[in-house]
Amino acid sequence: MTTGYTRSPKLLKGALIQFQSQMLIPVPNIIVFQYNPETMTRTLIPWKPREQVVYKDDAEAAQGRLKLLNELVQPFDPDETFTISLELDASDDLEQPVINPVAVLVGVADRIAALEMLCYPPANIELNTPVTVTVQVGQAQAQAEGVKTLPRLEVPIVLFVWGAGRIVPVRITSFSVEEQQYSPLLYPIRAKVTLGMTVLNENHLLNVAGETKDSATVKLARACYKYTQGQKRGLATFKLAHLAAENIIGQLPF
Repeated sequence: MTTGYTRSPKLLKGALIQFQSQMLIPVPNIIVFQYNPETMTRTLIPWKPREQVVYKDDAEAAQGRLKLLNELVQPFDPDETFTISLELDASDDLEQPVINPVAVLVGVADRIAALEMLCYPPANIELNTPVTVTVQVGQAQAQAEGVKTLPRLEVPIVLFVWGAGRIVPVRITSFSVEEQQYSPLLYPIRAKVTLGMTVLNENHLLNVAGETKDSATVKLARACYKYTQGQKRGLATFKLAHLAAENIIGQLPF
């Protein structure tokens, strides 16, 4: 008899969400992880003041001290990076070929391509505004009409979603694929994708080029960054409350 009770907790899936920045309204492309990575490497790189300088004499040292920066200064948020490895496997889909024709045809190549496109700027945008080009050689003159095309400038802003406590805008900075097994058509049916990501903090988002700095995508990215920073501050406050409750501070020798 089935009671509906299970001892296994429901596990949230991590995801990457890409927003099309050229749209008036952010249109998400959601890439949900098939399997959550078992480990994740996270690195904080604080802003570093300029290195110490050795001066020739007291006069040069006196002048140089005016330019030295406080060793404790931190004008920007630390740069934060993530490194994760994602396992992709089409084995389960291949067991039901009728309802998974894409997996039968290309294995996991479509999933790899979706991740890979996060490293590319969006395709050129063609506007319906006609453009007339006049070319004159000697006495001959010709005109041609075409469509105005906006060049590709920036890679898309991507949100890295790792549960409710970590939703941050990132840029993909490294991408490597280990293709492990192939179909008869030589499409990969198993693969391991390793991604390196740099968090886009408020300073990065304030310096987004062009008109996109005031777009809904950038505003959403800034809101997500502030939300995650608020989560960190809240957790740090809980830790201070724990120290006070356990009277750990009173046990210190100072």
